[in-house]
Amino acid sequence: MAVEKRNPIPVKEAIHRVVTQDIFTKHTTVNLEDSLGHILSEDIVATYDIPRFNKSPYDGFAIRSEDSAGAYSENRKQFKVIDHIGAGSVSEKTLGQNEAVRIMTGAQLPEGADAVVMFEQTVEDGDTFTIRKPFEAYENVSLKGEETTTGDVVLKKGQVINPGAIAVLATYGYTEVPVTQKPSVAIIATGSELLDVHEELQPGKIRNSNGPMIQALAEKFGLKVENYKIQQDDLQSSIEVVKDAMATHDIVITTGGVSVGDFDYLPEIYKAVDAEVLFNKVGMRPGSVTTVAVANGQYLFGLSGNPSACFTGFELFVKPAVQHMMGATAYYPQVVKATLMEDFSKANPFTRFIRAHASFSHSGATVVPSGFNKSGAVVAIAHSNAMIMLPGGTRGFKAGHTVDVILTESNVFEEEMTL
Repeated sequence: MAVEKRNPIPVKEAIHRVVTQDIFTKHTTVNLEDSLGHILSEDIVATYDIPRFNKSPYDGFAIRSEDSAGAYSENRKQFKVIDHIGAGSVSEKTLGQNEAVRIMTGAQLPEGADAVVMFEQTVEDGDTFTIRKPFEAYENVSLKGEETTTGDVVLKKGQVINPGAIAVLATYGYTEVPVTQKPSVAIIATGSELLDVHEELQPGKIRNSNGPMIQALAEKFGLKVENYKIQQDDLQSSIEVVKDAMATHDIVITTGGVSVGDFDYLPEIYKAVDAEVLFNKVGMRPGSVTTVAVANGQYLFGLSGNPSACFTGFELFVKPAVQHMMGATAYYPQVVKATLMEDFSKANPFTRFIRAHASFSHSGATVVPSGFNKSGAVVAIAHSNAMIMLPGGTRGFKAGHTVDVILTESNVFEEEMTL
């Protein structure tokens, strides 16, 4: 069996090839309470004006602005309070000359009122008060429809539903939310050296850590995951397992070489399922031998057996593919600028991704490599929340340099921001 020729392509080009495939999941609806993390499949429009009526943004008194004309410190204008309303209540009174209604924040202005005087702008005396300045029409008033009007697009197709979007959907009464289905994932962790987590260690063997790690990464998206095993280490058995996984899943991820000795079965497997290989080598470290293929509207990912390279491959290629499949408008990795706090002197002929820990404060973002940065180092992954991205063709970086950082944990700001 011939060794497959691998020609590396740039990381950016590799991601571009992944997210430009015509592969999408179906549209569906979910209950509002189950919609967090989904992608909207339609624009969401306002079903009514917000505010629904002219309302008070303050606690105070609703008045007719014309009655305040000419008021100043030596000529205070007096008003009589004829009613008192709170938020959720509506006054049945219509204001006459020099009359006012005591009003709470959020309450609808009574008929005839067109301005609000805050409590601190008045001098009260029983059921009357005086003011010493004139008020213009609609001063201190939140006008009907000033935030949104009926038919306005308030959430866009392709937007991730976050807690703020949940609030918007609830505001407009969307009990059922139009979304795209989340893809299902099959994981095939391969390698004759691998043991299951529950098995005792044996000479020359290691426990399978990549499978559980990939499963956890997928489940962070709320994806359904199923694990498969290649029972016999031969080409036909490997093909059958991949075909079985493809029959019921949108994404198939293999990690580690599907091989015997020097022979990698992955190219033959992809041929057997009529897959188009998008790339089989990327100009990056770790994870250069990452392979991505497509077949029958499905993604096939061949990730490295080295834990760090496997993790990097998932972040760079699987995650954008998942977002793309669900129709997200944003699917490229999130990159921020940070100050490198330690020297990283290793030269980089290829783009290098270094597991790191990013911190955020009022003085800005800083980042430091997470310990032992070899591609097979498992423990460092657990202590990282980011990856430093160093471009190829550089001779290393010194502490104090500004570097690009990909955030791999969505709660990194919550954990690290010091107030």
